[in-house]
Amino acid sequence: MTKTIGTDPLPHRLRRAVATGQAGLHRTWPHALLTALLVVLLLPAALLVAPGFIGPEPPSQAPPVPAWQQAPASLSGRQGLSALDPSAVVPSRESVTAQVDPVLKADGGGTFTGMVQDALTGQVLYDRGGAEGRVPASNLKLLTAVAALRSLGPDHRFRTRVAAGPAPGQVVLVGGGDVLLGAGESADGQVMGQAGLATLASRTVEALQASGATGELKVLLDDSLFSGPPLNPAWQEGDVAAGEVAPLFPLAMNSARFNPAVATGPRPQDAAMTAAEEFAARLRTAGAAAGLTVVAGIERAPGSARAEDYAHQAVLAEVESATVAEQVNLMLQVSDNYLAEALGRMAAVAAGGPGSNDGATATVRDQLKEAGIPADPMTVVDVCGLAMGNQVSASQFVEVMRAITSGPDPALRKALDGFPVAGLTGTLDARYGDESTAAGAGLVRAKTGTLNTVLALSGYVVDADGRLLVFSFIGNGLTPGAAGNRTALDRAATALAGCGCR
Repeated sequence: MTKTIGTDPLPHRLRRAVATGQAGLHRTWPHALLTALLVVLLLPAALLVAPGFIGPEPPSQAPPVPAWQQAPASLSGRQGLSALDPSAVVPSRESVTAQVDPVLKADGGGTFTGMVQDALTGQVLYDRGGAEGRVPASNLKLLTAVAALRSLGPDHRFRTRVAAGPAPGQVVLVGGGDVLLGAGESADGQVMGQAGLATLASRTVEALQASGATGELKVLLDDSLFSGPPLNPAWQEGDVAAGEVAPLFPLAMNSARFNPAVATGPRPQDAAMTAAEEFAARLRTAGAAAGLTVVAGIERAPGSARAEDYAHQAVLAEVESATVAEQVNLMLQVSDNYLAEALGRMAAVAAGGPGSNDGATATVRDQLKEAGIPADPMTVVDVCGLAMGNQVSASQFVEVMRAITSGPDPALRKALDGFPVAGLTGTLDARYGDESTAAGAGLVRAKTGTLNTVLALSGYVVDADGRLLVFSFIGNGLTPGAAGNRTALDRAATALAGCGCR
């Protein structure tokens, strides 16, 4: 007999297996869901953390190194202004006059004279009374610069020495023309204070120790290198009292200033003795450990500061100044009257003349003539420009400027760094800031000159066409304190800087 299964297609065991599986699935579903959720959450985290263990995949090719990070294959070309082009267009006289004349006007009383020349050819491009003698104020320092560079040489240095005295136990501080001595150690690379009295004292003690000297020392001062009156009778008492200048000696600290950082106010009236007292104090400190005692009181030594007169005596120590060129540049930058007078006297000594005011003024004239610069008519009463009796023309100043900028004597070229830059350095640092003169800032380079009724500006500029022009503008009889006079000078020089005056 056949057994009927009915309509159920699944065998009994299979139905039981399916039923059992469904029940198990219902029991395991929450665990599977949790596992899937954890995978979803952990996968991104794993991707973030994995590089820290296995490192980034190396790039297929290293990126190129930027040019500015690469080692140079050759030296860079020399930086700076390109050489002047002698074929550059020379401005026309009519155009330059049209530019300068309207702005070179006195504010109140007085008049301006002036001259502009092409530096390379000497062609006159502007002339308003250029041959007329005028009080030049500190523009006179340009003549002193020429004399010092020619007579002494740009690389010459002044020596301040200590020599054995005429009697045992004496040392002589000998002035050699350096008026920029510092009180402390010698400061290499500086102009003011390159030679220091503390260094000189230390070297003196070393020399005395080497010779076996002990006991008391007496300091003598020899400042006989300069002669004649230490104060020029042409200087006004008010200028001396105000500290514009001081009695001249062949050694001084800080250009005869009590403090190198203070360039105004009273000066020491015996700068040589002030320096000798500082040297004695430094010698006392340096000598204490060596059994040397410096007695109080300094006396001036009879004799001469000339090197040959000390040939028979032992020179114990010496210090050297900055070069003449460096001192000339400082003189021009800050218009230092004392330094100018000292350089003038040293130029006279180098030329075989006396270290006096008369020797200095004569040497200035002689050196100008030897340089081919017209020195007649000309009146030189001092060499710093403080005296009202000086008379120099604008035409003579432009010839000086031509000699410095483009003349045949390379020694004079050393003065170029000393010219103040409009709006930036020296006595021009606070000028060329208004709208009418700003175009000349950084371009005009010139020596200033200022007295109560005198203003002057002499210098050089490269015009818009690349032509080197030299100029000199001098105002005399001006209204004291009138602001427009200085602006007139600056506007005239600015006009030259922007000139494409064809």
